[in-house]
Amino acid sequence: MDADIGGERIQLSTTSCAYKPCYIGKNLNIGENVSIGSMCHIGRNVTIGDNSNIQGSNYIADQTIVGFSVFIGPNSTILNDKYPPSGDAARWSPVTIHNNAVVGGGCTILPGANVGEAAVLGGGSVLTKPLPPGEVWAGNPAKFLMKREEYDAKE
Repeated sequence: MDADIGGERIQLSTTSCAYKPCYIGKNLNIGENVSIGSMCHIGRNVTIGDNSNIQGSNYIADQTIVGFSVFIGPNSTILNDKYPPSGDAARWSPVTIHNNAVVGGGCTILPGANVGEAAVLGGGSVLTKPLPPGEVWAGNPAKFLMKREEYDAKE
């Protein structure tokens, strides 16, 4: 069956786009050359840096900061509320994913568990504490596996 049931491209800026259906919250600060896959929920007051790729079915909570050249695989969840449903943004611990980081598919990042520059979080992992720059972590809870240089050499 050949049916066109979605995937319509929505221009968010001259060079950045999202694919329907998705939810884009108020006050999105988006860079250039950003792609947001279908079925994503992008919360309010989110920042996404240049050249980032957010694949489909991701949940990105309010006030999350995604740096430049970040890759987020499908079906990941980035949370901000340690004691839900607090309803009080002053009590939240938003997440920052720093430049050149990779978040594999199916990950969960708990409030305040930032991802360092050039760090990698392996698919299916649960990040419960900050991931240092240049390290590769995986598991539940995520733990150190190797340095980014070793990971890149495996490609």
